[in-house]
Amino acid sequence: MTRSAIVTGSTSGIGEGIATALAAAGYNVMLNGFGDPTAIATLQATLASTYNVQTAHSAADMSQPAEIRQMVADAVAAFGSVDVLVNNAGIQFTAPTDEFPEDKWDAIIAINMSSVFHASKAAIPHMKAGGWGRIVNIASVHGLVASANKVAYVTAKHGVVGMTKVMAVETANEGITVNAICPGWVLTPLVKQQIQARADKNGTTFEEETDAMLGEKQPMRKFTTPEKLGALAVFLCSDAADTTTGASLSVDGAWSAI
Repeated sequence: MTRSAIVTGSTSGIGEGIATALAAAGYNVMLNGFGDPTAIATLQATLASTYNVQTAHSAADMSQPAEIRQMVADAVAAFGSVDVLVNNAGIQFTAPTDEFPEDKWDAIIAINMSSVFHASKAAIPHMKAGGWGRIVNIASVHGLVASANKVAYVTAKHGVVGMTKVMAVETANEGITVNAICPGWVLTPLVKQQIQARADKNGTTFEEETDAMLGEKQPMRKFTTPEKLGALAVFLCSDAADTTTGASLSVDGAWSAI
């Protein structure tokens, strides 16, 4: 039986890496996210043809509960089930708490935290009906520790870690596991752009700015990658991880160990 997955925020970056890893492992995949329609269609077609799985795409806005519910319903209609839900969608904004725009607070809480609740609430009944399910919440090292100027993001990610624990307890004997992955620095195209911009501004090299960026927080001066996070997500969906639930798994180069 081919199982099916939804990966939110999967048209680029970490989400794309996880969606690709799940497709490679034989899961049908519902992509979600914004971006160039041609690029998204190409990604969808490439995953389907390369890994011989079914794919679909939902443009559901993760700040809108009704659209999230429809995304889950569309996945069930397309694939017959929702067995895996990866809650990955997220946005960021930085400012001191006393200067933080209220609309940015509302958007980050909605997309980074509330969407996890809405998507999980919609998917869990289907998992219960099938007697098997995996929810993987992409939290952050900021679900475990704080950084200045990130009040909304840190709050949301701490909330995701708490939600993970609650849902794991509630579904412990339903054949469902719920875990959080907490990455530190991840080498995505966006981060590469940020490093290059710093290098251009400071008259330094990409390598020097990489070391400086990582050294600000991580004892291990090495990025993780979307591909490595995808491999961890696939493991959490495997039989080997069927008693791993309620965990918050740090992939942060010892950032949270300090």
